[in-house]
Amino acid sequence: MNHRQTLFGVALDALTMDETVQRCLDAVRRGEQIEIGMVNAAKLVNMRRDPRLAAAVAGCDLVLADGQAVVWAGRVLGVRLPERVAGIDLFMRLLAAAETADIPVYLLGARQDVLELMLRRISEKFPALRVAGSRNGYFADADQGPVAEDVARSGARLLFLGMTSPKKEIFTAGYGERTGAHVVHGVGGSFDILAGITKRAPLVWQRMGLEWFYRTLQEPRRLGKRYLTTNAAFLLMTVRELIHRTPSAGSANRSH
Repeated sequence: MNHRQTLFGVALDALTMDETVQRCLDAVRRGEQIEIGMVNAAKLVNMRRDPRLAAAVAGCDLVLADGQAVVWAGRVLGVRLPERVAGIDLFMRLLAAAETADIPVYLLGARQDVLELMLRRISEKFPALRVAGSRNGYFADADQGPVAEDVARSGARLLFLGMTSPKKEIFTAGYGERTGAHVVHGVGGSFDILAGITKRAPLVWQRMGLEWFYRTLQEPRRLGKRYLTTNAAFLLMTVRELIHRTPSAGSANRSH
């Protein structure tokens, strides 16, 4: 059954969180490989500016709506996406499932001190989870191959990448297969949230699609301009697409 929908020229999988988790667990059971791409408003804007990022996302086996704005834009444009599948929520669901099913995981990303803090928090929350290996995200492009081989040697079936875009997408596209992991999931800043370095927006902010604003309040100098420009560009993209898709009255009458 094809769950794919196209939004802004990008093929998205119209899956719920539960369906996504099941798809990942099925991949582990069957020995298949799934590379997951997550898109929010900022990434959809950046994909238009960065062909490497666009190609890396397009090459993923599952592409999911990580941002509430993407789900809303879909509704406005008649593209049905059942719900937001937030990267951090999928990460937590997969960690819980991995603990229950004894699936080994590898955690790759963040600064060393953040990684260690997160590993401590994860061991408290998921005491029976089998962490096959971990590594910070600070390595040169030339080291991508050896890092992928280290993941493969660990025997991990789930690989989580706590790295920024486009680094995580480019690593996944170039080396995801070589890691031997059955599920490769780029979780962005989730390692920082799990480590307690940054705070996640309360649920009410998430539901209102204001998670970006909450993050901006925490790091205004770093994120303020970035979010304002990408959000404005995303709004413009949506309006242009709506105008492009809406037939004029004359053409609508001629079609009858």
